[in-house]
Amino acid sequence: MKSIHDLIHHFHDPDLGILLVRLALAPVFIYSGLFKLGSMTATIRFFHLLGFSPFLAYFVAWSEFLGGLAFLLGIFSRYAGILLDIIMIVAVKVTFGHGYSLATGGYQFGLALLFLSLAMVTFGSGKYSLAYLIRGKK
Repeated sequence: MKSIHDLIHHFHDPDLGILLVRLALAPVFIYSGLFKLGSMTATIRFFHLLGFSPFLAYFVAWSEFLGGLAFLLGIFSRYAGILLDIIMIVAVKVTFGHGYSLATGGYQFGLALLFLSLAMVTFGSGKYSLAYLIRGKK
């Protein structure tokens, strides 16, 4: 059992954990933003049904796309996380009435994205990021 413990601690690298969270979030938000941008008429119609303006449809689409790119590159991750957290809070609120399960249109996935984006706000981009390369070692 000690050898497993030693092996686990050998791979202890919080910055790698941050990178993995960024790499999990990036394609989700990039795809979601591109999907909305690629069908803005339908996106605006959907936002209208929810009581939101066309401006917000564009804002959310671009925020998801650019926020996903920020996570992918590891630059402005805290700012992207704040913006995407606000969007995900609204998404969770909108889907809350459908229950928790993703299968019923619930808030399960939105809640996971909310907390993972919040983690990015607290952690920042980490060592394996463009931000780290730009500012250099400190």
